[in-house]
Amino acid sequence: MLKRKNVLITGASSGLGRGMAKLFAAKGYNLALCARRMDRLEQLKADLQSAHPAVKVWIKPLDVCQYDDVFTVFREFRDEMGTLDRVLVNAGMGKGAPLGTGYFYANRQTAETNFIGALAQCEAAMEIFREQNAGQLVMISSVSAYRGMPKNLNTYAATKAGVAALAEGLRAELLESPIKITTLYPGFIRSEINEKVKNTPLIISTEEGCIALVKAIEAEVEEASVPKWPWAPVGFGIRHLPLKIVRKMGG
Repeated sequence: MLKRKNVLITGASSGLGRGMAKLFAAKGYNLALCARRMDRLEQLKADLQSAHPAVKVWIKPLDVCQYDDVFTVFREFRDEMGTLDRVLVNAGMGKGAPLGTGYFYANRQTAETNFIGALAQCEAAMEIFREQNAGQLVMISSVSAYRGMPKNLNTYAATKAGVAALAEGLRAELLESPIKITTLYPGFIRSEINEKVKNTPLIISTEEGCIALVKAIEAEVEEASVPKWPWAPVGFGIRHLPLKIVRKMGG
């Protein structure tokens, strides 16, 4: 019997969300998948059910910046599945430019999607988990959250630090609760969000990254750099190195 059998993933139409959905389906989990691009979700559902006929897959369109829709979609999934056992706050974007260079619209869009959209997802998930007195909330942050990052990464890193702090506050509140909070800090994993970025050191494939993410999620760790090697020591370095070295990581 699988623990936390019903898994909801936002941003599931591509990248890490899609990759994790495939791995969870292969392990026998039922899936609630949502994203803006319904055509991709329909194809993913067909592929998953063809490969794993015993797995149940529900799909719904969702833009996490349509905040009321987040609550509606999460509740509908819960009603259709019976319970929501695990929610992956994964939807996000990586647009960004140095502050003051005329790209406020891009930085604002990233901030709204990655932080306010994540807040809406956490609120919607926690309403359900508190009612059930059970569940696992998984926050997908980033190694860039470990330190303020310059240039194109500035706003993105700030949003990922924000959601990590949001998750940590929940964890502190719920330490003695059946509700578990997991924060993951992926390193450089190839996905649509960074497919145009060239010469990225230490980058691994989407498949390798998703295997490491799913392993950490199933272990219900509180926090983890993913994959552990080399990102645990690299993360330590990011936290403690002088800014003149850290700034070289900026886009």
